[in-house]
Amino acid sequence: MKNKIWNATHISGRLYQHSLEMKTTKPDSKVPNTQYINGNVEIATDDAMTNIVTVHFSFTTATTSKGAANATFKVLAGIIDGTYKSVMQHGKDAATLMMIDSAIGLNEFYSDRNGTEELVSAKRNEGGFVRIINELEANEKVRNTFDTDIILYRTRHLEADEENNLPEKLILCGYIMDFRKSFLPVEYSVVSPGAIAYFEGLEASEKNPVFTRVKGVQVSQTIVKRIEEESAFGEPSVREYTNTKKDFIVTWGAKEPYTIGPDGDITPAEIKQGLADRETTLATIKKNQEEWKAKQNGGTSAFVTSDTDTNFDF
Repeated sequence: MKNKIWNATHISGRLYQHSLEMKTTKPDSKVPNTQYINGNVEIATDDAMTNIVTVHFSFTTATTSKGAANATFKVLAGIIDGTYKSVMQHGKDAATLMMIDSAIGLNEFYSDRNGTEELVSAKRNEGGFVRIINELEANEKVRNTFDTDIILYRTRHLEADEENNLPEKLILCGYIMDFRKSFLPVEYSVVSPGAIAYFEGLEASEKNPVFTRVKGVQVSQTIVKRIEEESAFGEPSVREYTNTKKDFIVTWGAKEPYTIGPDGDITPAEIKQGLADRETTLATIKKNQEEWKAKQNGGTSAFVTSDTDTNFDF
C-alpha cells in the first residue's frame, strides 16, 4: 500500500453551537480518573449561516500521547466555559472564528428497523486540530472541504427530483481509509455533468475496482417543501416542511487513478485483508452493542443482518 493515504477535511467559519461536555473516566477504566472532552462542535462555514458542518470529538484530553499540552483541549474547554462565543447564543457578529483540520470517520451502530438490526455507518468529521483565527478565507468554497483516497467499487445514478428540489446526481460507493488504514465504507455525490460522465466512464465494479483520489465540499442543504390546500372560501392553507440533508459532493478527481496490482499502489491482497479486518471491526461493534443492551434491558439482543455488501474478485 502506498505510504501516504489521503483522508483530510478542512472546516473554518463561525462557532455556531456545541454539545461539548467535560467528563472524567472511571477508576476501573484503561486510563483511570482522566479528564476528557466529548461532544460536537458545529461551524457555520458560510456568511449566510446556512451551511453548518459538525465535528465530533470522542476523547480529547489535556495532554497528548507524548505528554505535551494539548492545544485543542484548551480551545474546546474555552468553548465550554464561554470564553469563545457562538452564533446561537451571542449572534453572528460576536461569534468566534475558528478553523478545524479533521478527517472523515464513521459513527457506526446497529438500528432496529422493522424487527431487523441494520448497520448504520454515518460519515462525520472525527476529531482534529482546532485553532482560533482572526479572519476567514474570502472564498467560502474552501471553508468546508474534504480530500480522500477512495477504492471505488460501484456507482448509482439518481434522476433529478424537481418536486423535492433535488438535482441529478451520481453516487460513488467505495472505501476510504483512516490513519490506521482501516477500511471505512462511504458514499459521495457527484452533481456536475462532466464529473458524472467521468466517473461512470471508469466502470468501477467489485471485479474492477478503481483506486483514486477525490476532493470536494461538505454541504448542509435545507430543503423546503411547500404544501398548499385550497379552501372553500378565502385564502388557501399553506404549510412548509423543512428538511436538512448533509452531503459530501465531489468536485475534483485525480487525473490518473492509482494502480492496483502486485507492484501497485495497493495490492489485491491488501484490499482483501482490509475487508477481512472490516468484518472483525463490525463483529466488535455488534458485541459491544449487545452487551450494552443486555445491561440496559436485563436481556440479550440478536442481530440479523448482512454487514458487508462487497465481494471483490480479482
